Amino acid sequence: MKKEELKNKLLSFNENDYYSSVDLHIHSNESDGEMTPVEIIINAQRKYLKLISVTDHNTIDGYLNTNILKDDILITGAEFDCLYKGVLIHILGYGFDIDNEELKSLYAKNKSGAKHNICRLFKLRNPKEVIEKINKAGGIAVLAHPCCYWAYDLNKMVKELVDMGLEGIEVYYPYNGLRRIVKFHSRKEVTEIADKYNLIKTGGTDTHGRKL
Repeated sequence: MKKEELKNKLLSFNENDYYSSVDLHIHSNESDGEMTPVEIIINAQRKYLKLISVTDHNTIDGYLNTNILKDDILITGAEFDCLYKGVLIHILGYGFDIDNEELKSLYAKNKSGAKHNICRLFKLRNPKEVIEKINKAGGIAVLAHPCCYWAYDLNKMVKELVDMGLEGIEVYYPYNGLRRIVKFHSRKEVTEIADKYNLIKTGGTDTHGRKL
């Protein structure tokens, strides 16, 4: 799917879609999730989802192993661990060319760099580099679960990321479990920021468990 086509598709979804039939934030057992990539597709088909993305940490192995089923509801995805001015943030990439050599340099070199939290902390990426490489690979860069970031001025942080090429922000997110506790900003604030910078609003379950 071409970038503009994917953009238009994402823009066509609303809040209800993201909480019922679109899930663009799923982890498989190729990173720190429990489901196999094939189990994810089967779950998505049973729920009649319109669009999904397997967004494993720092790897596209989940996408590659899901794509063997060649299902039309699947788009390319990954979630990159980044460090922005001392704040750990996650940048989601969608619809990028998986064979792009520059983007390949961001992938984890081994399973530990995708699966284990401690190992991942030793290889935090530069958000500017991540966003630029996603864009050069024809993808869309999106800020994940923004309410969770310990940023004094979230608006300023997002503005600087937009200046780097960020095109979307995860507005429709459940904020349950640990994310419910580590929550420093409101959905209202994030929605206002998304509107202010004309960002694509995305969403997903961020599931790591046995079902979507």
